[in-house]
Amino acid sequence: MDRLTNTVRPYAWGSTTAIPELLGTEPTGEPQAEMWMGAHPGAPSRVDRGGGPVSLAEVIAADPADELGEASVERFGPKLPFLLKVLAAAAPLSLQVHPTLDQARLGYQREEESGVPIDAQDRNYKDANHKPELICALTVFEGLCGFRSATEAAELIDGLGVDSLTPYVDVLRAKPEDDALREVLTGVLRADKEEMAESVAAAAAAAERLGSGSGPYAAAYATYASVARNYPGDPGVIAAMLLNTVQLLPGEAMFLGAGVPHAYLDGLGVEIMANSDNVLRCGLTPKHVDVPELLHIVRFEATAPGVLHPDADGAFDTPVDDFRLFRYDLDEGPRSLEARTPQILLCTDGSAELTTAAGTRLSLHRGESAYVPAADEAVHVTGSGTLFRATVRV
Repeated sequence: MDRLTNTVRPYAWGSTTAIPELLGTEPTGEPQAEMWMGAHPGAPSRVDRGGGPVSLAEVIAADPADELGEASVERFGPKLPFLLKVLAAAAPLSLQVHPTLDQARLGYQREEESGVPIDAQDRNYKDANHKPELICALTVFEGLCGFRSATEAAELIDGLGVDSLTPYVDVLRAKPEDDALREVLTGVLRADKEEMAESVAAAAAAAERLGSGSGPYAAAYATYASVARNYPGDPGVIAAMLLNTVQLLPGEAMFLGAGVPHAYLDGLGVEIMANSDNVLRCGLTPKHVDVPELLHIVRFEATAPGVLHPDADGAFDTPVDDFRLFRYDLDEGPRSLEARTPQILLCTDGSAELTTAAGTRLSLHRGESAYVPAADEAVHVTGSGTLFRATVRV
């Protein structure tokens, strides 16, 4: 069992205060967007087993069977299958979608064979893995997830009173839902940039006005107005209006599967994902948007975003095996975390006392985390507060 030293990534959309408050450190004045816990090569955690700090990725590579367990290595290979993060959004992230495992493998192979550099701005597939995600709110957390029904999207966009958007409203009302959503998203992303910027400006002004009212979409308009303030003229503002708005309360979670467009807007949360960098963007970004490939990946179906709560064992139910996330209220009593898989434990409130079967002890306070190799098999936990546990299903 090892205490983790983690890297905080300073993306521009990050909060300047949320992660420092969690860690009990002074803000630097710069955005601190994500704290990574795991063995991702972009920013692996570090452990010290007596010889000084070492990358967790190097530790795992030296002995995958003991660190990950034979079952995990057989299923996912000699790498940690998941990445755990604390995510602090103060501005909207890009509107994005992730591929299925088969799509990622084919896309990665295609770009490798075509000689596209791995760090090229127009590269879509950085690896051959899928990227399902789960976000659990630590504060009230705002996001967008999945398509609205075509009927709702038509009513919402028509309510803006922007003439240049009327053709999209007509399509949403006249065609079968999946065809309508595909045609409108395609039209928005392929529209003339100057003309679309004018439409976005008009839509943003209307959303500002309507968001302060009391109509059925007032809260949604307020959300889209906020998005537009951060990305003036971006066609992703109109694309976002096709999506459901979501608000998670602390302790609630949301799963994001392949093909589902989504964006995080504001709040602090614990996020877990398969160990991948594969993202196709739909807007709200200055980065590359590959419209043909995006249209191949997106699932054009209306879906209500499901809000998840932990079950009696503290687990969030997800349809993937790459990760499992548990949330424990330690005030309810001690727990024995038995596993022959790798585990990362994160304390987000109060403190936790960890003891392995071999008698190794470690205290975690708010914002601190630990790595438990598969060879440790079990950890006994006592304390008061909230503890998150990340592991893998094998």
